[in-house]
Amino acid sequence: MDKSLQLEIVTPDKVVLSEAVDYVGAPGFEGEFGILPNHIPFLAALRIGTLYFKANGKTSNVFVSGGFAEISDNKVSILAESAERAEDIDVERARKAKERAEARIAQERDRIDYARAQAALQRAIERINAGNH
Repeated sequence: MDKSLQLEIVTPDKVVLSEAVDYVGAPGFEGEFGILPNHIPFLAALRIGTLYFKANGKTSNVFVSGGFAEISDNKVSILAESAERAEDIDVERARKAKERAEARIAQERDRIDYARAQAALQRAIERINAGNH
């Protein structure tokens, strides 16, 4: 029985991560889900959030901005709109983005601006969360 998964996180621009891991926890659209070796084939939509994985006794985080997860043959493929490893996140920049989004929400000019600001706020909060772990 194989004891590891191959985790690959890909965005339209680059391969963010490709390594053997023991466990993956992902922010599914219908709720968080976990993947262990020999999981059944599975396809899920991802929401904005923090994906985490365990390898060699260490837990690491990756911010993902939506996308899809495909699990098959001990491989977890994450196709994300954008993704950042926790160590690559500029937390101060994310905090400033959060403040800007909160200010735009407070203005509440129209529904489109409000929806964009809400999405920007969610991305900023999740980047901060992922970066602070």
